[in-house]
Amino acid sequence: MSKGKRQMNLNLFIMNAGHHEAAWRHPDTEPHSITDIRYFQRLAQTAEQAKFDSLFLADGLAINKNIKHGAFVGLEPFTLLSALAAVTERIGLIGTVSTTYNEPFHVARKFASLDHISNGRAGWNIVTSGSEFEANNFNKDTHLAHSKRYTRAREFLQVTTSLWDSWEDDAIIIDRASGAFADNGKVHEINHVGDEFKVRGPLNTPRSPQGYPVLVQAGSSEDGKEFAAQYAEAIFTAQQTLAEAQKFYADVKSRLAKYGRHPEQLKILPGICPIIGRTESEAIEKEQELNELTVPEYGLNQLSTMLKMDLFNYPLDGPLPELPGVDEINGNKSRYQLVADLAKRDNLTIRQLIHRLAGGRGHRTFAGTAIQVADQLEEWFTQGGSDGFNVMPPYLPGGLEEFAQHVIPELQRRGLFRTEYAGRTLRDHFGLPRPVNSFSIRSSSTFKEVIV
Repeated sequence: MSKGKRQMNLNLFIMNAGHHEAAWRHPDTEPHSITDIRYFQRLAQTAEQAKFDSLFLADGLAINKNIKHGAFVGLEPFTLLSALAAVTERIGLIGTVSTTYNEPFHVARKFASLDHISNGRAGWNIVTSGSEFEANNFNKDTHLAHSKRYTRAREFLQVTTSLWDSWEDDAIIIDRASGAFADNGKVHEINHVGDEFKVRGPLNTPRSPQGYPVLVQAGSSEDGKEFAAQYAEAIFTAQQTLAEAQKFYADVKSRLAKYGRHPEQLKILPGICPIIGRTESEAIEKEQELNELTVPEYGLNQLSTMLKMDLFNYPLDGPLPELPGVDEINGNKSRYQLVADLAKRDNLTIRQLIHRLAGGRGHRTFAGTAIQVADQLEEWFTQGGSDGFNVMPPYLPGGLEEFAQHVIPELQRRGLFRTEYAGRTLRDHFGLPRPVNSFSIRSSSTFKEVIV
């Protein structure tokens, strides 16, 4: 491998028994273990041995009536990631936390704690929540409007970053002789007063190893892309074709300059659900086997929720009915548009659409050999479609083991992925700088003014 050759970032997206909606019914999965910490520790250690940059936990704040046929429930992210930090050393730990149904002080303190516990491996997947079900669990009858959720999210980020900065790096002095534990002048109230939040501060957790957790974002709507360009350091996104990925990649990267940022300060990681076989036909058979385990009622419910339309009265082997425009959607706008475009472009029946979405819920599913999977990843990475990938094994633990044992060595052979970790923090893995403390900058500026 030539020195300085660009390498991809790989994040492992863990979803209980696997990402395919029928994974829990597959004989090689462990649905009984989805609340067993030992199961997740094995997955995390497998991913770390393969040198993944990070692992990622999705999270929602509600379950819907579809729980009868779905195993997408699980443990709270901070609790689980803290336990995984204890049995790993290098792999990043990214958790999903909503800005719509949380308070900035709580979130800032928990992420600072996770970053300390993991010695600098924490990442925050920032979401604005997407369903009425979540609103109903937090004293609300309706979900906050899409644009207002992002307005709240921006102020939420302003508060949390100020709280992380409220302790300067050298605030703790531990002078036993004088009895001084910390320098009062380097621990700051933030005194934030805004439209959404009023927070005095300071945080009651000192500044963490990374300064801030790596900031990750998963929205791909117009509001989401603009939010990512301003704040995110990695973005999890969903595209079905290379052309779509290239368009998204160029669009988001082009927005960074207005915020004084460089393209390399944001990693774009499309989701990929790889179904791997020793031969292409074996991989396709695996995909068919999983699809045959799907429960139509579950898929219909998921699709109805995603498209905000009751599809139970339409024939499974017929086309989608005419859908409302994306402007009428107050949920996940980008995923709604992706699904609507996919059904129209490929002329899919409702049953076919359910099967196409079963593995990745809109993320790309690809069935093939390890070489073919590596070829696909290399093409998207080298042709302006991504900086790496959010890997979504269709079933666990087997799907992760196959990727780790066969795809990653092929990527390493091509010089596209690391063979050893070069650093210890998640920021090191992503090549991201540690944020400079804003209060330190102010103190330095004031000092310079006094000298002048």
